[in-house]
Formats: sequence, C-alpha cells, structure tokens
Amino acid sequence: MNPVVVVHGGGASNISKDRKERVRQGIIRAATVGYNILQEGGSAVDAVEGAVTVLEDDPEFNAGCGSVLNVNGEVEMDASIMNGKDLSSGAVSAVRCIANPIKLARLVMEKTPHCFLTDQGAAKFAADMGVPEVPEKQLITERNIKHLEKEKNEKSAQKTDQQKDLGTVGAVALDSEGNVAYATSTGGIVNKMAGRVGDTPCVGSGGYADNHIGAISTTGHGESILKVNLARLALFHIEQGRWDEVVRPGDERAEAVGKVNRWRSV
Repeated sequence: MNPVVVVHGGGASNISKDRKERVRQGIIRAATVGYNILQEGGSAVDAVEGAVTVLEDDPEFNAGCGSVLNVNGEVEMDASIMNGKDLSSGAVSAVRCIANPIKLARLVMEKTPHCFLTDQGAAKFAADMGVPEVPEKQLITERNIKHLEKEKNEKSAQKTDQQKDLGTVGAVALDSEGNVAYATSTGGIVNKMAGRVGDTPCVGSGGYADNHIGAISTTGHGESILKVNLARLALFHIEQGRWDEVVRPGDERAEAVGKVNRWRSV
C-alpha cells in the first residue's frame, strides 16, 4: 500500500502576504518529514507525530513555539494523537513550558492507562517521563505579543471575534501496512480565558482515526467543533457513503460548524 501523509497548518485565510511563503515552506517541511518516515517503514503514528513536531517548532504556526497567548499573556497548549489500528489515543490540555505537546500526548497514549491528562497532572507526568521544561519566553513570539495587545484594545474577551484566530495544526497519515493515524496541536485562541480548552485534545472533535474508516484532523472554531464532535461525525458520514452529509446546508448542524475552516482526511 502506498503511504500517504496530509498536513494542515490552520487558518490559511488569515495569513498575511509577508508570511505566506514562510508558512508554505513550513508545511512542505512537515509533510516531507512525515512522508520520509513512512518511506523508511515508519508507522502512521510516527509520521503524524513527526510532521506536527515540525510545525510546533516553527514560530509561524499556532502550536508549540508559535502559540497565541491567553488573556494573561501566557501560553497554554493542547494536543492529541490517535492510532487507527487499535483506537489507542493520548491527549494533553493547558500544558505550559513544553516545546512539543504532541510528543507528550503520545507518551500519554503509550505510557499510561489513560487517554487524557491536563494542566498540573500533565506537567508532573512530563517531568516523570524526562520531558524537559523550556522557559515560557522561548514559546512566545513578538508577533503574538502584538496580536494579544491588538485584540485587547479592540474588544473585550467576551466579545472577541474568535473566527479570525483559527490556527490549529495537524496531520493524518496512512502507512504501508494500511494503518492510519492523526495528530493535532494548538495554542488555542488569542486572548482566551486561562484554562480554556477547545476541540484539539478531545478525541472525536479535534481528530479521529480508525483503520476501518479513515483519519481526520480538524482546525477551526473549537467551540463549534466540540458541539457536534465534528471529526467523528464526518467519518461517520464517510463510513455511510454519505459525503454530502458531512456538513449539509440547511441542517442545524451546518450553522454550528459554520465557523469550521477546514478538515482533512485520508
């Protein structure tokens, strides 16, 4: 079976002209890393983790070192990963001072009996696993400091137009043995309340992978995605052969997911 990897970098419609080429090159690097892993016999899980790690390390993307800031000017990150072979999954939310949340999510999947760790529990687990802490300032970019200042000057946190803050990154892959996987990572929404968690770490919303159906990683308005479990919903309709039902015009679900800017599946 020919291996496949698909990578997304979040809200493409919001990328300024001066950043477009840098973002494009970042996506190419991530896809290349993921594809090379597959070509060398690596698993779909290896490929999506590798691709998303590249995006987390790139300050052009809203994940890892490019994460947007919450209302307090802090970085809080979410990530999840899933293996379609056995439906094993791992997720973390509200993590701080970790360079690559997607790697921590995979450790949750493989080294604990749980699927999801958050905040202080995730931090302790990271320390136990030998994941090094990084200074928070290493994750903060000047662009995101200015972004937060602009957002605070324009609107209150309650009235923020969250549609323009889309930026989750992710990847899906199919390996040579027919296994699929997804990985999704984000810094969330600029000027969000401290502790806010969106769809990204929630399996079924931020992504889903099942060898019998496919794999998907979502990016868009997290609260809307959560309301309909968009990733699993989309795969359900694909499983039923009802492609036109993924988001059907006129359906009440269509309004709920109207702010979702894209999804990817293989």
